[in-house]
Amino acid sequence: MEKSALQKARAAYQPKLPKALQGAVKVKLGAPTQSVGNQEEIKKLFPNTYGMPIVEFEPATEANTTKMNVGIILSGGQAPGGHNVITGLFDQIKKLNPENRLFGFILGPGGLVDHNYMELTKDIIDEYRNTGGFDMIGSGRTKLEKVEQFEKGLEIIRQLDIKAIVIIGGDDSNTNACVLAEYYAAKNYGVQVIGCPKTIDGDLKNDQIETSFGFDTACKTYSELIGNIERDCNSARKYWHFIKVMGRSASHIALECALQTQPNICLVSEEVEAKEQSLDDIVTYIANAVCVRAAEGNNFGTVIIPEGLIEFIPAIKKLIAQLNDVLALPEAKGLNSEEQIAFVKAHISAENLAVFNSLPEGVARQLALDRDPHGNVQVSLIETEKLLSSMVAVKLDEWKKAGKFTGKFSAQHHFFGYEGRCAAPSNFDADYCYALGTSAAQLIANGKTGYMAIVKNTTAPAEQWIAGGVPITMMMNMEKRNGEMKPVIRKALVELDGAPFKTFAAQRDKWAKDTCYVYPGPIQYWGPTEVCDQPTKTLALEKA
Repeated sequence: MEKSALQKARAAYQPKLPKALQGAVKVKLGAPTQSVGNQEEIKKLFPNTYGMPIVEFEPATEANTTKMNVGIILSGGQAPGGHNVITGLFDQIKKLNPENRLFGFILGPGGLVDHNYMELTKDIIDEYRNTGGFDMIGSGRTKLEKVEQFEKGLEIIRQLDIKAIVIIGGDDSNTNACVLAEYYAAKNYGVQVIGCPKTIDGDLKNDQIETSFGFDTACKTYSELIGNIERDCNSARKYWHFIKVMGRSASHIALECALQTQPNICLVSEEVEAKEQSLDDIVTYIANAVCVRAAEGNNFGTVIIPEGLIEFIPAIKKLIAQLNDVLALPEAKGLNSEEQIAFVKAHISAENLAVFNSLPEGVARQLALDRDPHGNVQVSLIETEKLLSSMVAVKLDEWKKAGKFTGKFSAQHHFFGYEGRCAAPSNFDADYCYALGTSAAQLIANGKTGYMAIVKNTTAPAEQWIAGGVPITMMMNMEKRNGEMKPVIRKALVELDGAPFKTFAAQRDKWAKDTCYVYPGPIQYWGPTEVCDQPTKTLALEKA
């Protein structure tokens, strides 16, 4: 590939490792674990991988020279730092034994099933150190959930003499990793499966996982763009910018970007749900802020909107839940779009039908038709930012006619999604991901399966980070997916009593009225530690 000046210089960066991973490693076992919910059901589904202890790595005097070939899979959406997980894994297995080999399965889990792979050699690995994207081997969204897939994958695993598979992914991908680990353990196949916590959305976290990788870089990338818009906004002083950011199930990105840039308004889906706000409540809230600023002569502002907002409005959430059930019925399959909408209208409650009919036609159609491979509404396709700005404009027009609004309102729209998924990783993500890859190698070398690699104490200098692994079953509960109860990793939503939200809530009234914008600027890789190595404000506040 042709490299930019930054990429050439960045390739020389040596990620920092926790002290426990810098030399020989030994394992310290914690107490047995249990799932976060539905313990009996999860234990029954995962009898061979349930209840295992948390693992922590400590420095050792004797090196492990385990002979092992490893397969690696990138699963789901891209996140900055994925390549560093692979380079950390590669460097560590070669350090354990130079004869060890790493195989990458092409375009995600489907590569395992279809026997589509490549060996990752030093020459290949060195091309991708500290780079963004998943283009080294590509990613995909094939779900590993069928026995035929497991057995087909086993054929290539045996052919390549692979000891373990590492799956880099989010909550759904790691759920699949757990299912695969249980199957291979039940069959005594001797194949280990390890997961790594990836998602820019930030909703794969808990007491053991402080943050998912990619969240830091993505939020810094979006915050740079939002800061640029705020500066333009404050320069032209004639537009309200409605900015939607990624985060289908949780508002972590929106909240983090708000803490970094101090916009006039940031909506938090979890608060909307907790307060049982309607779409009109949200529109009125924004319109009031527009009025207050207009009274001061400020006919401009910025609004940050989480991608999944519409799913958290209680009336619409209730509608979506029933739509999911109705669309999962066998009779709903094979219908064209018009037939499907008619079918939906005929099978939902009168209350939900009223909500459905009250929505703009385009939004209603998207709720009724579009689903991702996991059966979820594709909220990124719903232009919530335009929906809200148009409804605010209508309300302000009504208020103007009633003499309640004398200002001007003109909107611009933005959606920041793909812009952050493949950014060159920040120093934090470069270090964190390299440590995760190194931890995954050590979990394999120490005979573990059904574990997710973890790194904790991440607000301290990297040398003081604590590395280890957590049983994936510990994070699971039962949830309805595609009309059926399934074991899945519980998503972490924004906690309204948590420090990040409380910090935001304490300042937002001032931000709404005044112009308090902060311009973070681009990610910095060289320079003062307080500029280059700082974690997200979310993480800093949570660990303060």
